[in-house]
Amino acid sequence: MAAVSTTAQDEAVEICRDLVRIDSVNRGNGDGNERAAAEYVAAKLAEVGLEPTLLESAPGRTSVITRIEGSDPQRPPLLIHGHLDVVPADPADWRVHPFSGEIVDGSLWGRGAVDMKDMDAMTLAVVRDLLRSGRRPPRDLVLAFVADEEAGGTLGARWLVDNHPQLFADCTEAISEVGGFSYTVSDDLRLYLIETAQKGIAWMKLTVTGRAGHGSMTSDDNAVTALCEAIVRLGRHRFPIVLTPTVRTFLDSVGEALGIEVDADDLETTIAKLGPIARMIGATIRNTANPTQLNAGEKVNVVPGEATAHVDGRFLPGQEEEFLRQIDELIGPAVRRDWVVFDQALETGFDGPLVDAMAGALKAEDPAARAVPYMLSGGTDAKSFSRLGIRCFGFSPLLLPPDLDFAGMFHGVDERVPVESLRFGVRVLDRFLAAS
Repeated sequence: MAAVSTTAQDEAVEICRDLVRIDSVNRGNGDGNERAAAEYVAAKLAEVGLEPTLLESAPGRTSVITRIEGSDPQRPPLLIHGHLDVVPADPADWRVHPFSGEIVDGSLWGRGAVDMKDMDAMTLAVVRDLLRSGRRPPRDLVLAFVADEEAGGTLGARWLVDNHPQLFADCTEAISEVGGFSYTVSDDLRLYLIETAQKGIAWMKLTVTGRAGHGSMTSDDNAVTALCEAIVRLGRHRFPIVLTPTVRTFLDSVGEALGIEVDADDLETTIAKLGPIARMIGATIRNTANPTQLNAGEKVNVVPGEATAHVDGRFLPGQEEEFLRQIDELIGPAVRRDWVVFDQALETGFDGPLVDAMAGALKAEDPAARAVPYMLSGGTDAKSFSRLGIRCFGFSPLLLPPDLDFAGMFHGVDERVPVESLRFGVRVLDRFLAAS
């Protein structure tokens, strides 16, 4: 296969700008609309002769699926999936408007620039270039641009897996977001983090009931007090360190690259030396539970009969049962726990031809590249597609400036992606698809 064209690299930037300008905000609880973004993607696919299918789980909650025929029909297809929704953004907090798609200081700014309209754009640019130039990938490609990832995928990937599994039934491997990005050690060495694992999701609602009454009177059964006590115990708790195979391999690789000893008794010191990615990696050595919402009462002089809180819990692969035991012990018997979203943790090995293709494509475009596995502290639609037996990886390749707080871009203010990183990603994805 010939190398990807300059046109494709330019096009990735323009497609990403277009997608950022489409408001596909997902506020949760079914409040979202990906229809405009899905129609845009479908039109880009149709322009090069593909026949995309638009599927809706609910009005406006639209996903796009298509298939590209490869040169070897005996090989199982590769799934490339990306989500079209984004989290909310308040323009008052941003240097540039989050839905303007402006290019400032060499970067494309906007909500979704890294999560994950950049990968959507790179994928579209690469496959459009393949088809325009008459090239065929070695194996079939199934492309899925889906709704609702930012709310757990109930109306997107999970709905597709439950209702249209035949679209993915013969896929054995998949790539998507939050992997393949660079961590600069020196001018001669950059680690590229390939996601081979991710923590499980345990979003929970905690409820305490008490005796309602007048705020001026004594109250020994105050729901707010009891809930806050439980939340403090939970929020301040440091769960014990548990090293999974992926995280152990990653830390060993980092230690070797940095020339430091990884002290198993003081992992935080090693991780602190990783700079901008330290917070993300630090969350993968233990289970976590962060209180995020509180709700109680309607009036200052009324003791409410009920108080609720929401907690973002994440558990390591193999730790599901232990995590639930830990949570229930911390909150105590007076607190009722209900799941808002509960989904599995994932972990796969860092081996095989697909991993070799990722590492080779990165090395070809960046001689200083060394691919290493890592665990994502969050979750992606891989949780849904893995239910079909698909081996899932995070591989959205980006060569990043050493000083960019990449982890802070996800759901953060002033989210942006360097233009040259997008162009690099297109070249790597093209090489990867040729070798996969």
